[in-house]
Amino acid sequence: MFLFCVAAAGLGLNLLGLAVYLSCLCCCRRDEEAEETKKPNSCCVTWAAVAAGLLSCIAVGVGFYGNSETNDGVYQLTYSLYNANHTLAGVENLVTGTMGGMQSGLKDHLSRLDEIFATRGDFVQTLQFMQQMSDNIIKQLLGLPDWEQAKVDLSAIADHTAFVEYYRWLTYLLILILDLVICLAACLGLAKQSRWLLTTMMVFGVLTLILSWASLGADIATAVGTSDFCVSPDKFIMNQTKDVISSEIVHYYLYCSQTLPNPFQQSLTVFQRSLTTMQIQVQGLLQFAVPLFPTAERDLLGIQQLLNNSEGSLHQLTALLDCRGLNKDYLDALMGVCYDGVEGLLYLCLFSLLAAGAFCTMLCAIPRAWRQIANRERDYDDIDEEDPFNPRVRRMGSQNAQQANLHSFCSYSSSMGSQNSLHPPAAPATSNAPVTEYMNQTALFGGNPRYENVPLIGRGSPPPSYSPSMRATYLSMTEDQMRHFGEDFRA
Repeated sequence: MFLFCVAAAGLGLNLLGLAVYLSCLCCCRRDEEAEETKKPNSCCVTWAAVAAGLLSCIAVGVGFYGNSETNDGVYQLTYSLYNANHTLAGVENLVTGTMGGMQSGLKDHLSRLDEIFATRGDFVQTLQFMQQMSDNIIKQLLGLPDWEQAKVDLSAIADHTAFVEYYRWLTYLLILILDLVICLAACLGLAKQSRWLLTTMMVFGVLTLILSWASLGADIATAVGTSDFCVSPDKFIMNQTKDVISSEIVHYYLYCSQTLPNPFQQSLTVFQRSLTTMQIQVQGLLQFAVPLFPTAERDLLGIQQLLNNSEGSLHQLTALLDCRGLNKDYLDALMGVCYDGVEGLLYLCLFSLLAAGAFCTMLCAIPRAWRQIANRERDYDDIDEEDPFNPRVRRMGSQNAQQANLHSFCSYSSSMGSQNSLHPPAAPATSNAPVTEYMNQTALFGGNPRYENVPLIGRGSPPPSYSPSMRATYLSMTEDQMRHFGEDFRA
């Protein structure tokens, strides 16, 4: 709880720092002389986005590894618990079955044989001796630990642990995918300069930041608690079972050393000797009593079958009560919890820290990027209309130029139509005519400076036709006038 509260305090300080940063960013206004700092700010935003992306990718990779390691450790724990529960359940079933056979089956056979051998005292004493051996076996079986009385259901513990682990693994998987999607969407918003996408990712970034700190608190608390258990797991288990099972038995299974005596060896030995004695007695009765009492053969064979089954149960019980099986399950469970599990939790703590740093960087970069996008749009709207570098003014200028060209073409077409409708004079014009006609042609071809740069084919006009008046005018020109006329004609 203390460590979880420490993580909550870290979240509070983180959110407070972000709130102060955003408040300063919103309240502060840049001066007009700071226009030159746009490029460095853009670089800062770019590098902040790159750093956030790299941290997020590293955090997701670390998180996937830690989540997988933790899941492997918990799976190994549950697998060991299931195996141990299977062993204990097998012991309990063998003990219960053997005791039931001795108390019910053997008692019925002995009762019938007692009636059959009523006339033979020696046979009756043999049956009484077998009953004593049966009671001795039951006594030894009762001396074994009763796992049901211990109220330790390892299967239920394993089921609950697997259920919790499944949802923990699924939750972390969704958190990892969410972190990756938010990072990619924020990068897309920065590339597309989409303010609504950046705003949405900022909201999700705050929520993911809260999740990161919450997961950090839960992971570090679980890791420390598990590490405390892993420092001395033997003492913890002995303290938990001291009121149910003797410390000698728990110590035998926890350490499983060759030097340690088996606490069940004496009971198993008495069990084996009692069975052997009873089998010898049955063999004697089959040899000597059956020829005299043929009806006793059926019950004697039933007792023999019961003793054979009990001997098989004894061998299985000896194998299951050996410390090697349960000790292996115990060590496997410790390996899963204290190595894979704790290692995975530590990697998940690192993931939470990296994710918190990545989203802090992203939350610091998004407002600056959003503000730069807004300033860029406002700067485009506030540009002077007479500025030739304004894209809007350039578009308006190109439209005006097209309209002017169209107007010049229409004027030229109408002028050419009016000139072609006139008939040329029969005699050459006076000395003033060439100058006047040249001035008219100059005004026609060179009057519009914008029209001079447009090719003749582009204007859609036919080439000028030849006439005698034009020849006379050409011959009467001076050299300078001829040169200007030729240039205008070619243009």
